[in-house]
Formats: sequence, C-alpha cells, structure tokens
Amino acid sequence: MFHGIPPMNAPDGRPTNAVFGVTRALMNLYDLGAEYLIAAFDLPGPTFRSSIDANYKAHRPPPPEDLIIQLPLIEQVLDGMRVPKLTCEGFEADDIMATIALLGSERGYEVNLCTSDKDCRQLLNDRVKIVNLRKGETLDATGLLKDWGVRPDQVADFQALVGDSVDNVPGVAGVGPKTAGKWLQQYGSLDAIIANAHELGGPKLKLAVQEAIANGKLDESRQLVKLRTDTPIAIDWENWCRRDWDGPRLLELFQEFGFRGFANRVRSTLTRSGAAKNAAMLDTIGAGPVNTAPLPRRRADAKPSLFDQIYETESPFADQPKDDWKYDGYHLVSDEAKFAGFLDALKSKSRFCFDLETTSLDPHLAEIVGIAVCWQAGEAYYLALQGPKDAPTLSATTTLAALKPILEDAAIGKVNQNIKYDLLVLRAHGITLRGVAGDSMVAHYLLHAAARTHNLDDLVWQYLNHDNIRIESLIGKGKKQTSMASVALEKIRDYAAEDADTAWRLTEMFENQLGSLQSLYADVEMPLIHVLADLEYDGVRIDSVFLRKLSDEMTEQLAGLEIRIHELAGKPFNIASPLQLRKILFEEMKLPVQKRTGTTNEASTDQETLENLAALGHPLPTAIIEHRQIAKLKGTYVDALPALVNAKTGRLHSSFNQTVTTTGRLSSSDPNLQNIPARTEQGQQIRRAFLPRDGWTLLTADYSQVELRLLTHFCEDEALQAAFAADRDVHASVAAEIFNVPEPEVTSQQRRVAKMVNFGVIYGISAFGLGTRLGMPRKDAAKFIDAYFEKYPRVLAYQDNLLAQARVNGYVATILGRRRPFDPVAIRVRTTYQQRNQAEREAINMEIQGSAADLMKLAMLKVAARIRSETRQSKMLLSVHDELVFEVPPDELDAMASLVREEMTNAMTLRVPLKVDVAAGPNWLDGKEIP
Repeated sequence: MFHGIPPMNAPDGRPTNAVFGVTRALMNLYDLGAEYLIAAFDLPGPTFRSSIDANYKAHRPPPPEDLIIQLPLIEQVLDGMRVPKLTCEGFEADDIMATIALLGSERGYEVNLCTSDKDCRQLLNDRVKIVNLRKGETLDATGLLKDWGVRPDQVADFQALVGDSVDNVPGVAGVGPKTAGKWLQQYGSLDAIIANAHELGGPKLKLAVQEAIANGKLDESRQLVKLRTDTPIAIDWENWCRRDWDGPRLLELFQEFGFRGFANRVRSTLTRSGAAKNAAMLDTIGAGPVNTAPLPRRRADAKPSLFDQIYETESPFADQPKDDWKYDGYHLVSDEAKFAGFLDALKSKSRFCFDLETTSLDPHLAEIVGIAVCWQAGEAYYLALQGPKDAPTLSATTTLAALKPILEDAAIGKVNQNIKYDLLVLRAHGITLRGVAGDSMVAHYLLHAAARTHNLDDLVWQYLNHDNIRIESLIGKGKKQTSMASVALEKIRDYAAEDADTAWRLTEMFENQLGSLQSLYADVEMPLIHVLADLEYDGVRIDSVFLRKLSDEMTEQLAGLEIRIHELAGKPFNIASPLQLRKILFEEMKLPVQKRTGTTNEASTDQETLENLAALGHPLPTAIIEHRQIAKLKGTYVDALPALVNAKTGRLHSSFNQTVTTTGRLSSSDPNLQNIPARTEQGQQIRRAFLPRDGWTLLTADYSQVELRLLTHFCEDEALQAAFAADRDVHASVAAEIFNVPEPEVTSQQRRVAKMVNFGVIYGISAFGLGTRLGMPRKDAAKFIDAYFEKYPRVLAYQDNLLAQARVNGYVATILGRRRPFDPVAIRVRTTYQQRNQAEREAINMEIQGSAADLMKLAMLKVAARIRSETRQSKMLLSVHDELVFEVPPDELDAMASLVREEMTNAMTLRVPLKVDVAAGPNWLDGKEIP
C-alpha cells in the first residue's frame, strides 16, 4: 500500500499514499460484495517467534516515517468505514488472518485474504484464496502449484528450505525456490527430505542441508514461518459483518486528505439514499445528505472497482445528478447588438475574469473559439467567435479589436486560472495583455504548496462543493475527439462561463486568505507570469542537425556497451528487463541484495541499487548505469528535442511552471530543461545544441554556490562568511578545516570530499549517502560529517533551531515568506544528525532551496524590467536552476553582461556577497567567461 503507490500529499502537506491504498482496497472490497470485513494489525513488541529465534526480524529496518505518520489516518478511515480492527499480543497479523481463515472456511464461507505476504499461501484451500486487489488477480491452490510447484500444506516446508532474508529466517544456504519445489515434489515433506538428506543434490547442498539439520535451523525456520490458527481472539461474526459506513465522517476525512473520487462516491451514495440533509455537516464540510439507507451490494462476480486508477481525474459517478449549480446567470453573446451591450458593461469594470476557449493547447497554434467573461459570482458571458455550421457567431476580428484596448489597459485588472496560457494566445493574436492581477492556481499554490493538485476542477470540487462540466463531455477523448469549434453554443456557453465564474470566485477566496503572503503574490509571482510568458513565447533555437549526429554516436556507444555488459554477465540478456537483470546480478553473480521492491518483495534493480553495487567495485553495475544514462539522454533529449520544435516558429518553446515544486523553484516541461545533466560529457553535448539566432550570441549568467551562500546567511557562521567575503575557494577552505591542513596544501580529493559534504548538509545527506557518492565506507563518511559540524557548529545549531520552529509552526518559510507545511509529528526531536528522517531533511532544505527560488525570481524580474526600460533587443530565453540564458546582438553584449551581473548580484541583500558567473559564446556550452 505504501511502496506501491507514488507519493501523495493532502492539501496540508501530510503524506497520504498509504491511506489512499488502504481506502482503495476497502472500496474494492465493498464493490466485490464482501459480507464480512476485518483488518488485522501487528502490535509492537515481541511475539512467540521471538522466543524461537531472537534474531527474527531483528535486522528489518524501521518503517519509513512517512508511513508511521499515516497509520493514525488509516485507522480513522477504518473507523469511518466501520471496519473492526483486530490485534493479538504475542502474535502477528498473519496469525490472526490464519485463525479467521480457518474458522470462516469451516463455516462454509468464501474467504479472501488481501495481503502480499507469501506466508499466507499456506492457508489456501477450496474456500480460501489470496486476492491482489491492485492487479485484480486471485491466487488459489492451482496457481500456487504453478508458481512454486508445491501444495498449500507444503508452503511452510518450502519457506523453511528457502528462508527469508528480510525476516531473518535462515533457510538452507544454496537452496532456492526451484530446488525446494523439486525436493518437495519428490519427497512430499520437509521431514522426508531430512530423512533422505544423504541423497540430495551435490556435495555442497548435502553438506548445507546436513548442517542446517544438525544445528536445528531447519526445524527452527519451519516454526518461524508456520502460521498459527489458534490465536486467542474474541470471535464475533456479528460484529465483523460489513456495516454501513459513517458517510459524514468519511466525507470529512476524504476532503481533508484530498481524495476527490472517494468523496464523490460517498456523496453520491448519500444523495441516492434520499435522507434529510445534515445542516451542521453541510456547514463544516459541504457534504450531501446523511446516509441512513443500506449500501447497495454488488454480486461477487461484478466488474472491477471504479477506483483502479491511483489518481482519479474525474468523478466515477458522472451519471449521477449534478448539484444545484445555477446556470441561468450564464449569457450567450453571439450577435453584435448583445456584444455592444456587453462591451458597455465591461468598460465600467475595474477587474474581471476572462477565459479563452481555443482549438489547441499550443498557444502558438491555437485559434480562439470564444471568450468567457465574469465580474460577479453566478453571472458570466460567453462571446462566441466560432461555432457549428450556421450557428450565429461574432466576427473574431471585430470582437478582438474592440476588446484590445481593455485587454491592454494596465489599470484594469484581469484574473483567471493559469492566465499565462491566455496571455500567450492573445499575444499570438496581436494583443499584449496588461493588468494581470490574479490567478487562482498561483494563489492556491502559495497557500498550499504541498497540495497534490492545483487544477481548476479539483479546486472547484474542494472549495465550492461543485463538479465543473468536463471538457470530455463536449469534445470526447482520443481519436474521436472533436474541436471546441464544433460544440453547440449553449453547451460551450455553460462550460466556458462556468470556468470563468468559478475561477473568479476562487481567486477572490484565495486572495482573501493570503495574509502575509500577499506581497509575495502581488510583487513576485504575478509579475513573473509576464516574464515566463516572454520566455515561452520567444523560445530558443535548436541545432537539429547536430542532435541527429549526436544520436548516431550514442547509438554506437550503446551498442558497444551492450556487448561489454553481455561479456561481463557471461551471456546475452535484455538489459532493459528488471527480471533478467535481477537474475544475473543476484542469482548468478551472487551480488549482495541492497533492497527489495515494495510490491513484490523482489530484489530491486533501481538506480540507487546499481550505484551501491558499483561503489563496491563491481564492473557490471557500473556499465549498466552508463548504458541507462546514455539511453535516457538519447530518448529524452537528443531524439526528442527536434520533434518538439514548433513548426510555425522553428524554435523550441518549453513551458515554465510556477506551481509544481513544493519549494517554489520553477520547473519546465516539453522539454524538462532542468534535468539536462551539466556535469556529464553527454549532457554538455546536449547544451551545445542550444543556439542564439543567426549573428547573435548566447549569454549565460549563473549564481555561484548560491545555496551555500544562503546557508551561511542563515547560520551566520563566521568562518564561512569570511571565506565568501574574501572570495576564497569555499570548498578548499572547508577541506582545510575538516582535514586540519593549511588551505594551500588541500588536495583535489580532500576538496572533493569537502564539496560533497558542503552541498550534502543542505540536503541532509546521510553517512551512507555520502559514502556511496565518494566510494568510501559509511563509518569514514560519518567521520567527515561529524568533523564538518565540529568545525562549523553554527550550521548544526541553525538546522536544529529550524526544526524546532517547524515543530511549533507546522511549516518552514523562505526568506520572502513562502511556506511549505510540515506535519509536526514527523519533525521529531532527534539526538544526532544521523537520526534525521526524510521530512526533517526536506524541512531543512526548504528554507535554503526555497530562498534560492525567491532570489532567482527576483533576479528575473529585475533583469526583465531593466531590459524593458532600456528598450534592448536582447531576450531572456531560459531559466534553469540558478542560471539564466539570453540571446544578445553583438552591439549589446558588453552592456548586457554588465546589466545582468549587476541586477542578479543586487537582487537580494544577504550577509554574504552574491557572485554571478557570466559567459558568452556560440551556444549554451561553449561560452567564454566575461570578467
């Protein structure tokens, strides 16, 4: 439930992926018509197995903090769904399930065990099955025989032979699933295998089995894996019977967690019940009627659940009656007389919301189908510029010309959801939008940076208790999708006017909640929309010919690496197959398993695992890492970038996003320029493909060590301040301190260690992580971290104080006041740096990385304003991490280099000086530094 679902967060920032998984499973069980529902839990503390072997599960890592935080939330969902929770001191949850499975099958019930624990395979019989709700698969005794080659009554013997490294069940060295299955098929049981140990396999296996018999490990392993069916739990079938859920409580919880689809299901069920509305509940959560009728039960052979998708994008009860939203205030303007009246009314407004309906998501290609305008909740106008054949419409040319003075008037405020898109479309139609005053998406992002979504439909559902009309209901999906221009005017009127109306309401609602964030919203984020729109509109030139040549070179590199990988493995295999790679690495080469996957409990072959194995000196993982890196660069950038060049402009137009990262940093998409590696040779080659227009130069400006400077600003460490003030090599200065050598005598390796520690402490790097990156033992890496904090105690004091404040406030703020929420439960009091969990590391990183984002946005605003005030031809093209990229005509190069350095350096006043490295050249890579 936790590892198998991508990270999710509630609107308040709490992780919710495990809660979602449990909720989805319970909903599926309701859909499948379960008559009885029971949730079994482990209790903390020892079990009877601990007395058999004190090492049982002793080395299993503690559960992730993000999971621990969610356990109380899961219990709340279970309570809301009225599912009984069973525990038994001294026993595990599997033993409880085994007991109930036996009792249920004896009563003639069909028992479905919803678990991924393979121990429960020993419980299978004609009436007991294991159900994988996520995959929609059921395992019975026949499936077990096909998978493991054994019967259910042989499972404990099978596991005793194979063992389980995760739970510290010893097993027999060298005996894998195939051998164990073969022996059990031949001899029938573990006891028979023991009796015939003298005739088993080769000498090594015989010896291993005999040693396991002699030291009692085989029998011990069988006792550890054997499930108990006699747990002393109170049998209460009447209480275990599935009951109607607590609808009002579930609505409250699902809204709190941001589970839109689940809440819609509960609300629809309540609506169908016909019960009277609960006024108190409506006041607090905007829910529908209270559930007093029994839940509709489905047949056992019913279709799979409606909740198979992890992220629901629309209500699963779309065929249910909509709420009582009023559409009679939405007006169609499709003739000149109505437009004249509308225009007179609009001219008197100082602020309004407008929303364009277009033919494409690409603003460079989009035609305007219509314009929705709203300046009062519940009332909106739709100006139809295109429509079905013979439908009355306005002249697009005349209408846009009449609206242009209003749209270009900076004194009249314009708002919308994601107004940057509308700005770009209007610009392509010759209208320069001015007076951008509000954006519901941006405002909500500032209020709830950790929320899973900021899209309009979700916000409307969450805050206005309403489901907007879905665009798919107008134009369909996929190959059958039609154009907005073909939609009946009455339908598109309601759809577009509703979007404008709800965006107007939400913008006002969120802006009234901003409080101390008002300045960040009005003075930084809103003006930045214009700057980002300029970047997206202008785009950047790409050398497609160079990229095609680079693609051919990478193809040859990959072919050579594939040959080498096969040689290292001793045979050919599919490098892209995790299953085949797992077999090569861990079964045939016997490399140590680093971690296991959360869904199948198989040995992981992810990037982190390969890096750990490579750090141990194994050449095969190193070669596979290189192969993956080149293949990813080739597919993601080298081959993809030419295809993304806009046919109309001949340039690449990336989208720059304000509302994606939780720290405030910009992200980009189509393509994601933030992920082009700057330190690898292949990544640098990709940068060579970014060009200025003919005859111009690319100018780059990069903040030097900005996050370290911000760390120094916050912690006020005098040694670090002195190093930056004197413009010394800060990595060499730190190396001199932690290695206790004069700065001129610092070696390149010592500087490398110091650099890794310097940047690592910002992200809360662990000794394990540092050791992996530097290729050294964990204990040595820990010594370097300890030495760092010993020499720079104010850094540790600053971090501890920041966490203390986060525990009190429930959030961490940046230098401009941007906030990211943190659950105080996750920010616990720690005794050492090494004990910090993921939430604490993210909290520490938030203030620094978020403040770096604040700085970068201020710099972009100041540089853009200066270029505009000096009416320069130069264009800002890209914003990537701490770097800005410009294309500059030759006669402006010196002035632009000075302008950019001056504005970026003075964008923010810190306790240490800011430094900007400026370079110019024929492409993004080959720039020469400008002193």
